[in-house]
Amino acid sequence: MSASTRYDVLIIGAGVTGTALLYELAKFTDLNRLCLVEKYDSIASVNSHAHSNSQTIHCGDIETNYTLAKASGVKRTAHMVINYATKLPARERDQIIFRMPKMVLGVGRQECSYIRQRYETFKDLFPRMQLLERGDIADIEPNVALVDGAWRREEIVATGTPDDYCAVDFQALAQSFSRECVRMDRASRKQITQLFSTKVDTIRRDTDGGYVLSTNRGLLQARAVVVCAGGHSLLMAQEMGLGLEYSCLPVAGSFYFAPEALNGKVYTVQNPNLPFAAVHGDHDVKERGKTRFGPTALMLPMLERYDRSSIKEFFKVLRFDRQVAGVLWDQLKVPDIRNYILRNFLYEVPKLNRHLFVKEIRKIVPSMSVKDISYAEGFGGIRPQLIDKAARKLRMGEAKISDGTGIIFNMTPSPGGTSCLGSGEDDMRAIARYLGASIDERAFERTLLMGHQGTRVSDEQHGLAEAI
Repeated sequence: MSASTRYDVLIIGAGVTGTALLYELAKFTDLNRLCLVEKYDSIASVNSHAHSNSQTIHCGDIETNYTLAKASGVKRTAHMVINYATKLPARERDQIIFRMPKMVLGVGRQECSYIRQRYETFKDLFPRMQLLERGDIADIEPNVALVDGAWRREEIVATGTPDDYCAVDFQALAQSFSRECVRMDRASRKQITQLFSTKVDTIRRDTDGGYVLSTNRGLLQARAVVVCAGGHSLLMAQEMGLGLEYSCLPVAGSFYFAPEALNGKVYTVQNPNLPFAAVHGDHDVKERGKTRFGPTALMLPMLERYDRSSIKEFFKVLRFDRQVAGVLWDQLKVPDIRNYILRNFLYEVPKLNRHLFVKEIRKIVPSMSVKDISYAEGFGGIRPQLIDKAARKLRMGEAKISDGTGIIFNMTPSPGGTSCLGSGEDDMRAIARYLGASIDERAFERTLLMGHQGTRVSDEQHGLAEAI
């Protein structure tokens, strides 16, 4: 094995999570030999692609499934993304993050009461967030408040921000991280290698305590490995005897398009009995002149939405047994979840789907008709939800698997790509401790925790955020 194939850290997966970690290791540590491998021929071609997600910077202000503590941790990682992007040249910044209005909408007396109470709880954490009455909503999103120039019939209220960085092209963000690493590779003595069309077949411990990866390019060796490959991360972990307490339930999200109906992002109140996100409307940052509504939530037996070969891999990580069956049965026993699963299955049935889904959209835009919407072919990704077999429950949100020997497996980062730099920070610190590397804390703070949004917190607060 040649010296050129030996690395300090090797990262598998060039989505926004993997590229963010590569950037942080290259920028803020004294590790000199880094490598990222990706099985596809380009950056962020799966779940980080703009077609596969809602393009939202999740701060915790309009996501009603977040507690105050969860929102506090999410806000920090979201602002790291904003601070990074706003330091870029304007032309590059404007291809990555986007300013627009955002709000979470309450419809009907019960939801409006909830929104008002939530505003009082969250307003100190989000000082720019406003309580938006009917007239305020009409000023920002007229199609939400009005039907043919008259007020919609239901009581409505919202909380939100009229103008904020709240949308992101995660693929463009990942490409920016990659470009920064290319610049550092050329301008410094560090070797920062990015290998595409490189599929990892196996990972094994080496006799010297490091790791050997077998790939279609040959063998690669690293002192530490981080896997950022979605549902495939669990597969790789289980092949090494780790994460056997988990099974995987892939949930696919689909979208519908309408002509431009919203100026920004309009979220809705989530049903507390449902573990999946409520439908929202988004001013699409790539498909100009269109508003995207969704996502739906359909359980599919595959680890990648449009890769049939991942069906076989799904059954490997499903590890179906009585415990998995028990978790699924517990979910189906809840009427709201059972009806939700059936409804989302019907949202995929041609012709019938638009007639059903338009009812969801009308909660946001009451004047929307069936002829206005179309199924977004080729849009939507898969989010691998973990089943914790021992606890007999779905484990929503981020999961990391590690045995403390220099290898980390990342799955279902929460909240999605927004957490890329926060997840990368955690991995950077864990790898630095394991390898005895140094971190330039001042540069890290100056680059990611200061700027457009101040996110510096005390060690005690950061520890709380990590524990959430």
